[in-house]
Amino acid sequence: MSVYTRVEPKQLQNFLSDYAVGELENYKGISAGITNTNYFVDTTLGRWVLTIFERLEASELSFFLDLMDHLAGQGVPSAHPVARSDSRFYGELGGKPAALVYRLRGASVETPTQEQCANLGGVVAEQHRAAASFSQQRVNGRGLAWAQRTRDGLVGRLSPDEAELLDDELAFQTEQDLSPLPRGVIHADLFRDNVLIEDNHVSGLIDFYYACSNVLLFDLAVICNDWCIRDNHHFMPGHWRSVSQAYARRREFTDEEHKAWPTILRAAALRFCVSRLHDWHFPRDGEDTHQKDPSPFMRILQCHREKPPQLTP
Repeated sequence: MSVYTRVEPKQLQNFLSDYAVGELENYKGISAGITNTNYFVDTTLGRWVLTIFERLEASELSFFLDLMDHLAGQGVPSAHPVARSDSRFYGELGGKPAALVYRLRGASVETPTQEQCANLGGVVAEQHRAAASFSQQRVNGRGLAWAQRTRDGLVGRLSPDEAELLDDELAFQTEQDLSPLPRGVIHADLFRDNVLIEDNHVSGLIDFYYACSNVLLFDLAVICNDWCIRDNHHFMPGHWRSVSQAYARRREFTDEEHKAWPTILRAAALRFCVSRLHDWHFPRDGEDTHQKDPSPFMRILQCHREKPPQLTP
């Protein structure tokens, strides 16, 4: 979440007039994250998060917002979109599609505990179970075809070692058959800054705007690569055990998932290597933005190629 689009008070007041949320009191840009523009918004009737979509078209939003509404209705602690007076979940602000969601309690954590990891594992399993009754599907917009196109756009900007690693991993992933693995609608971006924690419990999953139909293991691989690896790239088996055991108590892993786990770990690391390399070399203009260093995920990918952790340690 960043601020690429500046919003003036009058613009925001006009936007909010289509919602039954009261009168605008104040608002503030959110600098964390890298994809959309986000603001905290306070009104006389509550606290909200406003998202202005910098890349998604209005026609694409129904899937994400309907999914968030569905999950919240199933009891999953997740960001719940607010309906407008015309019953839609999105409108237009500054010439771009925009949505308002309920602001959840809690905050993201920088150094999660094993207890927090266990709670996350359980919540993600419940998310996957709840999403099974969601009727819509969406192709993964950040799959291998996207990764190859993005890598091609980085020609001349990568070091020889970076180029060799990406090319070899892309070739490996292209050869894998993931069809035996359980699939469903997943979050696909469950980094620490997209999970809110309160009193060691998950109070909310946020930023569903990369959600797609994919193998369920991908969500767990993203968690493993972010929640269970220290900044020095040291894997923390206790943290990962807490996640995987809590998840497995609600959905047991298949034999095929155990076999494919190293591949999915590598696929998740590759996905964020590619996106961060692109954003690093092609930074976007904005009022309050930042790019994330791709090098940690390059090292995580290399570690998983050499010695990946087990699915259930």
